Amino acid sequence: MSDKTDTKNRKLVYGIPKSRRQVPALTCSGCGHALIGKMALEVIEELGIEEKTIAVSGIGCTGMLYLIPGSTVIDFAIASHGTPPAIALGIKRAHFGEVIVYTLQGDGDAAAIGLGCLISSAARGDPITVIMFNNAVYATTGGQLAPTTMTGQITTTTPAGRSSREGYPLHTAELLSPIKGVAYSARGSVHSPAHYQRTKKYMKTAFQAQMAGSGFSFIEVLSICPTNWHMSPNQSLEWVESTMVKEFPLGEFKNTLSSEQHDMELK
Repeated sequence: MSDKTDTKNRKLVYGIPKSRRQVPALTCSGCGHALIGKMALEVIEELGIEEKTIAVSGIGCTGMLYLIPGSTVIDFAIASHGTPPAIALGIKRAHFGEVIVYTLQGDGDAAAIGLGCLISSAARGDPITVIMFNNAVYATTGGQLAPTTMTGQITTTTPAGRSSREGYPLHTAELLSPIKGVAYSARGSVHSPAHYQRTKKYMKTAFQAQMAGSGFSFIEVLSICPTNWHMSPNQSLEWVESTMVKEFPLGEFKNTLSSEQHDMELK
């Protein structure tokens, strides 16, 4: 048996997307946000829309994914806090609908200060795709209570754990699904390879809904935050499985695409 590696017939099964350049990451060690940003680029490449796609980030950790100039070939803009859907719509209209626009937003940016903007965009059926990262805290500013913080969860502003006094966690994917302008709404996670692949299919469907002109598409993704959860990365992954998924069930909540296309995408 030869010791030589067969490079001719090798197939790449995992790596850095071609549209992402190798530059230092600005996210904390173990952060799940980088995986979600990478997933978006993989989907864009697989759909062949790199040259006509524009990303819009809110304020927070999501803005650090493509923040370094030249880190990706995707055109990128940063919006003021809570306004990415409005900015994304403006970009879409300025290009007469001939571009694909998606937002990268944390749960605080999308579901707290930006909730009114998000719901208005969904109600209008804006032909954009919103990707919301749910790590259950305000990560950039020190781990405070967020709209998605779970009951009993300890944060810097709920040191005894979130109680009914602070309200209950917001289920954004379910909240948006009954709105008529919403073509697609789903929630996934990246805490295991299997969940990564499943979530990637959800994200691809969300982009396809925009490409088909079906209306507003939304995907929420559970992301780990070892720094503000005060856990190791491995403990964080286990906590998503044992705790977060019970509060935030995974799956599709609305899909207006044809059943034939839907079945094809989930295979």
